[in-house]
Amino acid sequence: MTPTRKALVIVDVQRDFVEGGALAVTGGTAVARKVTALLRAPEAAAYDLVVASRDWHDAGSDNGGHFEDWPVHCVAGTPGADYAPDLDTSRVEVHVRKGQGRPAYSAFDGATETGEALLDVLRRKAIRVVDVCGLATDHCVRATALHAAAAGFHVRLLDGLHAGVAPDTSAAALDELAAAGVDLQVMP
Repeated sequence: MTPTRKALVIVDVQRDFVEGGALAVTGGTAVARKVTALLRAPEAAAYDLVVASRDWHDAGSDNGGHFEDWPVHCVAGTPGADYAPDLDTSRVEVHVRKGQGRPAYSAFDGATETGEALLDVLRRKAIRVVDVCGLATDHCVRATALHAAAAGFHVRLLDGLHAGVAPDTSAAALDELAAAGVDLQVMP
């Protein structure tokens, strides 16, 4: 029997989303540190693929109205778009950029540096289980996990490795994820 292939998808753990950033999430730095600890732990060997997504918005543009709803953040090529300093990306094999000129919340809305869609990468690698972590629970983590579940993956949200913008919207996101079949409170 072939073992089930698993991927870790790290969503938007970027400078602008951690404390001190343009659109900071309380607890963002702690999430970056915990994800790094996971990546350095022996348990990380269970992942057949490690992916990280980043918002990568166009400079000098409202990015399809996105900057009308949110403060300017994660502009391509700026320090705010970089990964958070506390996130070790040495194990990341696939980097996905999203939001280039348009609103995009799910990592599945982006593409790799070679233009490949995340869904295509996961299918090519025969991934069946997708573990999701990152920022923010109530926005991009939510959208990524829902997208993965809708695409037919077994999706797990890693407990303690995500943080949200607000408690009420984060609680609503967790309810929505559970209703969509996402496993919650899974320990890494």
